[in-house]
Amino acid sequence: MTPKTLAKKIAHLALTKKAHKITILDLRKLTDMTDFFVICSADSDIQVKAIADTITDGTEMIGVSAWHREGISQRQWVLLDYVDVVVHIFHREARRFYGLEKLWGDAKIEIVEDDSERPTKADKKTPAGKPRAVKAAK
Repeated sequence: MTPKTLAKKIAHLALTKKAHKITILDLRKLTDMTDFFVICSADSDIQVKAIADTITDGTEMIGVSAWHREGISQRQWVLLDYVDVVVHIFHREARRFYGLEKLWGDAKIEIVEDDSERPTKADKKTPAGKPRAVKAAK
C-alpha cells in the first residue's frame, strides 16, 4: 500500500467517527521526516479516543500497524505514527492552538469531506454518504 493510499484510508476511517476538518498534507517535497500528515478534529476527548481507536483497528485489519502512539491518555492531541503517514487527532481547541497547517503552509493540502454532510452540485455524481476528497487551493 502506498503512503498516499494509506493516508486516504486513514482519513476515511476518521470520517466514520464523525471527525471534522480532515486534512491530508503532502510533505514529500518539504521533508524526509514523513510523506503525509493526516490531521482531523474532534469535539470531545471521548471522540478523540474513538477516532484513534477506529484508525488503529482499521489499519491493523489491513495489516498496517502504528509504529508509535502518543497522547492516548490525555486525549487532547493523539499522534499515530505509521512512518510514511503521521496522524494528528486534535481536540478542536488544541488544533487551533498548535496550527500545524500554518506551520506546514507550503504543503499540498487535500481536504476530505463526507458528501452526506455537504451536498453540492458536484455531489450528484457521488452517492450520498461516500467520502470525497477536495483539493484545497493555495
